[in-house]
Amino acid sequence: MPLAFDRSSIIFVYSKEQGNFMNSKHAQYMLTVFQEGSITRAAKKLYVSQPSLSQMVKLVETNLGAPIFDRSTDPLTLTRAGKKYIEAAQKILTIDANLEREISQIRNQDHGTIRLGMPIQRGMQALPHTLAEFYEHYPHVQITLFEHGSAATERLVLDGTVDIACITTVPKHDDLVYTLVEREQLVLIASRKTALASRIPGGTPISILEAKNENFISNKPGHSVRTIQDSLFLTNNIEPKIILETSSIEVEKKTAVACGAVAICPINYIDYTEEMRRDAVIYPLLGTDSLRHCYICHRRDLYLTRYMEEFIQILKKHAGVILPENQAQDGGQSDRL
Repeated sequence: MPLAFDRSSIIFVYSKEQGNFMNSKHAQYMLTVFQEGSITRAAKKLYVSQPSLSQMVKLVETNLGAPIFDRSTDPLTLTRAGKKYIEAAQKILTIDANLEREISQIRNQDHGTIRLGMPIQRGMQALPHTLAEFYEHYPHVQITLFEHGSAATERLVLDGTVDIACITTVPKHDDLVYTLVEREQLVLIASRKTALASRIPGGTPISILEAKNENFISNKPGHSVRTIQDSLFLTNNIEPKIILETSSIEVEKKTAVACGAVAICPINYIDYTEEMRRDAVIYPLLGTDSLRHCYICHRRDLYLTRYMEEFIQILKKHAGVILPENQAQDGGQSDRL
C-alpha cells in the first residue's frame, strides 16, 4: 500500500481507496482550529496566515470527503465526521508525542519538556519548592506552565495540550490517571465588619444560609471553588450579591476582608497573619463535603519519562499542606485568629 510521508511528520494515516491522509501537522492544525473555535484565531496561535490555514482545512475536508467544521455556528463546531476526525487526531498526536519522548529518553534521559497545568493559587503554594528541588536533578528539562482554573486545566489534559496537571476536581474521566495529593476543606472567611461576624463567633461551623445577606467576593466561573459555591447557592435557594469576581484567591481573600464582605476558599490558602487575625473571622462551612480534592493527573496513554515520574513525586510532596488536627476541625480560629 502506498504511503504518504513528509519530513515534518512521522505519524500518518493513508487510505488508497479514499485518498485520505492525516499527518501530525494536519492533526495539530485541525485540533487548534477546533480548540480556538475560529480559523482566524487558530492562525494567529499557529503563526500562519489565515488564507493558508483555510486552504489546508478545505484540503483535509476534501480528502476526507465530508466537512469537519459546521461554519454556521460561532464558534465553529464539529460535524459528526469532524468528531471522528478530531478523536483520531488526538490519538495520532499522543502517539507522536509518546514516540518522541521514548526516543528522547533513549538518547538522553536528562533533557525534555513538561507541559504543566495548574491554577495560579496552587502554583503560588507548590511551584517554588517543587521547581527548586526538581531543577537540582534535571536542570535541562523545560517546564511550560499553563495557568487556568481547575476545570479548564482538566480539559487541556484531556485534549493533550497539557501533560501533567495539579488541580482540584472529582475523578471522572477514565482516560485520566488521578493521584490524590490533598483533601480540601472549604471555609467562609468574613470581614469583622460584617453582620455575620457580629452575630456568630469565629470557628463555629455554619450553613451558607447564615451569609445569605452578605456581599460575596467570588472566584470566576471555571474554578472548582466557584462550582461548589454555585451549588450551595442553588441547593439553599439563595442569591447573595457578588460584588467582585476574580481568578485569584489572594485577591478574593484580601478584598473580602477590606470591603466588609465574605468569601469561600480552601482553608489551606489562608495565611494566619496579624492582619488576618485582626480583621477577619473564619467559619467551617457545613454541606461542602464532596469528592473534590487536589489531584495530580495525566492522560492514561501518556508515556511518562523518568524525569516526569520524578517530577510527579516531587510535586506531590510540595502541593499538599498538612494542617494540624485542631485547625482542620475549627478552621484555625481557636489558636490562630
